[in-house]
Amino acid sequence: MNAQTIPTAEPFFLPGNRTGVLLIHGFTGAPKEMRWMGEYLNAQGYSCLGVRLTGHATRPKDMIRSRWTDWTASVEDGYNILRGAADRIFLAGLSMGGALSLLMSTRLEARGVVSMSAPYDLPDPHPAWQIWLASYFMTYQKKTKEEPGAGWFDKEASKDHVSYPLNPVRSGAELAVLLAKMRAALPKIKTPVCLIHSRNDAYVPPENMERIYAALTVTDKSKFYVEKSGHVVTRDAERGRVFEIARDFIRRLEL
Repeated sequence: MNAQTIPTAEPFFLPGNRTGVLLIHGFTGAPKEMRWMGEYLNAQGYSCLGVRLTGHATRPKDMIRSRWTDWTASVEDGYNILRGAADRIFLAGLSMGGALSLLMSTRLEARGVVSMSAPYDLPDPHPAWQIWLASYFMTYQKKTKEEPGAGWFDKEASKDHVSYPLNPVRSGAELAVLLAKMRAALPKIKTPVCLIHSRNDAYVPPENMERIYAALTVTDKSKFYVEKSGHVVTRDAERGRVFEIARDFIRRLEL
């Protein structure tokens, strides 16, 4: 067997009751970063589907060929599959997956959105065309100046985390467009939103959550901070708290 997908990073479906949770991973990430959350929510009775966004969990050059519309299509495909098992669907995403969950809640019928560690904008915002132009001269860029795993509280969990080691610059242009689409969609969101962020997220600083929260006009919106986590709150030390917040949000709205 010569599978394209990185082992342990495959998409997953965990059948449960007629309330479904669509779990969406982040930029350069993989369904694996949403797996523990899916298993937790499935143990609460929910049907959980973890999608693999186009170009992810295989090879970085696959991501370079992907466009932001491929990522929204991946979410829509997952939603349509989950509709076969669930009558009520919640969108839950991490990082870029959180941005996708917010944007797609204006395009799909969702009962609620759990958006975690989501960016409002790029840390060093440039127009998409400038990033696209730069990609002709630089294919990949380092994620941070720190050593891998430096921002994690749970060092063991960081060791088997699956993501591409570098950011494809061309994909950064697609992310810039996606985030612009998300920002435009925020005032149009009508479904309840739960935002979660770590105060110690150095990759997407917590002020991003504040800006998203301020842009939301829906009255049913909430925000929660965790402390003992880096960016990947679904796998880091305080993941249990994150899962409980999501569970309580879903329980309140599922009926």
